[in-house]
Amino acid sequence: MTKAEFIDQVADRAGLTKKDAADAVDAVLETIEEALKRGSEVSFSGFGKFSVSKRDAREGRNPATGEKIQIAASNVPKFTAGAALKKAVN
Repeated sequence: MTKAEFIDQVADRAGLTKKDAADAVDAVLETIEEALKRGSEVSFSGFGKFSVSKRDAREGRNPATGEKIQIAASNVPKFTAGAALKKAVN
């Protein structure tokens, strides 16, 4: 499902115009992004939790040449599904 398809479904289910639904979806995504930038977690009971994980610096290899390269440490977004979401999918 693309973002546009998602917005269409939100508009239909909530009885909103597509513009209002797009604004709402964008606001939710921006809020989650800003919270993660600050290092906070965003948790929706039963649905899941968005958080930030830290990856340590490590050594890797260039697959084309086999040359060793240094991969810098980084922060990566992470999503953990909640029990209700897992149950709904299965």
